[in-house]
Amino acid sequence: MQDISFSTKDDLKLFFQDKKFQKILIICGKFSYKASGAEKIIKEVLKNKEISIFYKESSFPEFEELIQVIEIIKKNSPDLIIAIGGGSVIDYAKISNVLINCENIRSKIINSSYKIKKKFAYLVAIPTTAGSGAEVTSNAVIYIDGIKYSVEAKELRPDNFFLIPDLVLSATKKIKSSSGFDAIAQALESLISKKSNFQSLIFAKRSLKISLENYLGFIVKPNLSNTSAMCLASNLAGEAINISKTTAPHAVSYPFTSMYGISHGHAVSLTLNKFLKFNYINIKKSTCKFDLNERYNIMFRLTKNKNINNFIDYINNLKKKANLESNFNKLGVNINKDYNNIILKVSSSRLLNNPIEIKKKDLKKIINS
Repeated sequence: MQDISFSTKDDLKLFFQDKKFQKILIICGKFSYKASGAEKIIKEVLKNKEISIFYKESSFPEFEELIQVIEIIKKNSPDLIIAIGGGSVIDYAKISNVLINCENIRSKIINSSYKIKKKFAYLVAIPTTAGSGAEVTSNAVIYIDGIKYSVEAKELRPDNFFLIPDLVLSATKKIKSSSGFDAIAQALESLISKKSNFQSLIFAKRSLKISLENYLGFIVKPNLSNTSAMCLASNLAGEAINISKTTAPHAVSYPFTSMYGISHGHAVSLTLNKFLKFNYINIKKSTCKFDLNERYNIMFRLTKNKNINNFIDYINNLKKKANLESNFNKLGVNINKDYNNIILKVSSSRLLNNPIEIKKKDLKKIINS
């Protein structure tokens, strides 16, 4: 497997000079662009260019804001789009860049009836969080009326990406905890996804090994070494799920984000341990083409656990040390009261990737376990 190299300001300057881009649109987070140090770097490397900027405000990718991105692309006609931020920023850039000329875009996304011919502009992704791996995936998430939809096509994958650990280092502990756990969850889910194959297995195993060794240090005592490691782990997890897709924990996470404002990685953490245990208990019902028991043994070996109970304790302790609250009540979530609304917003496509068949009527028991 080819090693991924990290980038510097000089690498960016060389790239942008070489490509001769003139009209550039930057899509970024309203606060993270400056706080991460990205603003200072971009001003240096893009001197004498025509630049416009869109600042994302929503905490997750919403359709109304996506339309604003599309409008600014139409107005400025950039030949280069740079997405600098977390997964939401990159998802906005990816979707807008391929659906800009799509009519009735709302209904086309809902019904997955869009037809993508080509990208509008060259797209570069520069993550400022270590978690989503969105810089290497060919799908993107958008919420319409609080329900999560996926836009999927090979054209969504950015043309280039730059991993710059210095831009990730300054993120808050809360962001590091959530985004970092997302990388761990993606690797674990990829290992047991029904669409997993030999290549995704390699990516997932390598990602998980790196993230488990560096995740807590990245949160508590961040430095360039563990931050670089988490950037790499995130990228590898993105490569893994680009092939295998995610499973039940991701499927169920989206309502917790749209309804309660719980950040994505944190939302995934709420049920990851529950579904991992459910799948193992029902392992004989596996519909995978691979040995699901062996995939769990990989998890056990990488986390140095001997059985499922020890492994679940390990995951729970990891969440606790990362200050990822697991108690629904403390998060303002009333499962019994809001269950029907939660289920309506669960991603059925991701649920279908789960190695054990799960029907929506069974989810309440699993979530409350």
